[in-house]
Amino acid sequence: MSRVFVAMSGGVDSSVAAAILAERGEDVVGVWMRLVPSGGDVDAPRCCGTDEAGEDARRAAAALGIPFYALDYADVFGERVVDRFVNAYAGGETPNPCVSCNQHVKFDALLHDVVRKFGGDRLATGHYARAATGDDGQRHLLRARDASKDQSYALYMLGQRELGRIEFPIGELRDKSETRAIAARFGLPTANKAESMDICFAPGDYRELVRERAPLAFVPGPVERTDGSVIGTHAGIGALTVGQRSGVGVATGERLYVLHLDTERRAAVVGTRAEIARTTYTLTDVRFVAGEAPSTSFATNVVLRYRGIPLASHVDVDRSHEIDHRYGKRTYLLRHLFVYTQTGFTRMLNNYNSATGRLAEATFGFAVRQSAGDIKYFGS
Repeated sequence: MSRVFVAMSGGVDSSVAAAILAERGEDVVGVWMRLVPSGGDVDAPRCCGTDEAGEDARRAAAALGIPFYALDYADVFGERVVDRFVNAYAGGETPNPCVSCNQHVKFDALLHDVVRKFGGDRLATGHYARAATGDDGQRHLLRARDASKDQSYALYMLGQRELGRIEFPIGELRDKSETRAIAARFGLPTANKAESMDICFAPGDYRELVRERAPLAFVPGPVERTDGSVIGTHAGIGALTVGQRSGVGVATGERLYVLHLDTERRAAVVGTRAEIARTTYTLTDVRFVAGEAPSTSFATNVVLRYRGIPLASHVDVDRSHEIDHRYGKRTYLLRHLFVYTQTGFTRMLNNYNSATGRLAEATFGFAVRQSAGDIKYFGS
């Protein structure tokens, strides 16, 4: 029988994922990732990486009668998630740390260890997403049945090799109430555990973490209009994001949004809603689940923000900037991603680098086929 390892965070979702697999008769092993030094509280994640969360995960595994191991990934988490988060804000970007954690910790470091070190065949997680094999023999990343909990957008970096070894057991569940009902049926101690919706390693205001690690990101600078006229002073680039309206540091009587962050001059350029509206974006670090772009030019739907409405769009792929990646992945530069919308207005984009006018990492997927409520992603 093949062995499946379950990444148990100490929350109800991953606990139920393990329960579903165990009930199915799988050879299940629970693993918990320590993300901070034992007993430490520096950058202490509240959701999954602390000793308290590890104890909750251990208790859930014990209730299911499955083996349980704790693995230490504090170094990789600090370097690839926390440091990248701080550096992104200091560089005028708006990062998504969950994407970095999935990419570098769960589905790189952990998946590698599960397969290479511990002889596991598959890794399961508590993500609300689905993966299936299509008629073409390719693995497809699918949205969860519960659209309100869908997390497939944060898994855009997964390719064929990863998806061939990954399971998302709770992605088929109707809603969160069904998840908790299953947890109660198995007597899991996490059945009623509250969800954590904040940035796990930055309790309270994330800007305090950035301020501590990158103080130069909070040196005041000018707030300018597009013509160069100075209309105020902001409290630091690290506290701003493109599309932001409140807290910019100006009061002119009209609604002004951050259009651009000039990190070299520490200047924030603001403008009206009409000025921030755009329908064309240049993206980098774009991944296609199939491994290749379907063509150099294609029509698709694009979601510009979490739980956003899919918008009809057109994509041009610039293969001259193609970069080979480990596991056979490639990064493409997508030029002229044109979004057909009446206003083209987007308040905030994940990882938008206002200094270059590019999205440093695309954190949304291109939906290309839809049937019976399933949207299949070939790229993100």
